[in-house]
Amino acid sequence: MDVPEIDVSSLAELQARGVTLIDVRNPDEYEEGHVPGARLIPLYEVAERVEEVPEDGPVYVICAMGGRSRKACEYLAGQGRDVTNIAGGTRGWIEAGHPVNEGSEP
Repeated sequence: MDVPEIDVSSLAELQARGVTLIDVRNPDEYEEGHVPGARLIPLYEVAERVEEVPEDGPVYVICAMGGRSRKACEYLAGQGRDVTNIAGGTRGWIEAGHPVNEGSEP
């Protein structure tokens, strides 16, 4: 399945508008550092929590580097969600010098 993708610079521009961002990494990875505003739904919970992913607008999905988020996007697209993968993931976000939140809160 072909999944739309953007880079972390594009995400930074969109983030200022309050877009929906789902982080599919494991809880310990998320707590170490995540994109501000990203909501945690680990990849292994995406199928059982799909109802928490909005159906009425674009959703951006991020992981560490882009592989897990691509898998999540493929599944969510099959469930009718408008999803975009973040290439480079959280690592790319951090390396680009963007702000990071720590802990369990978005």
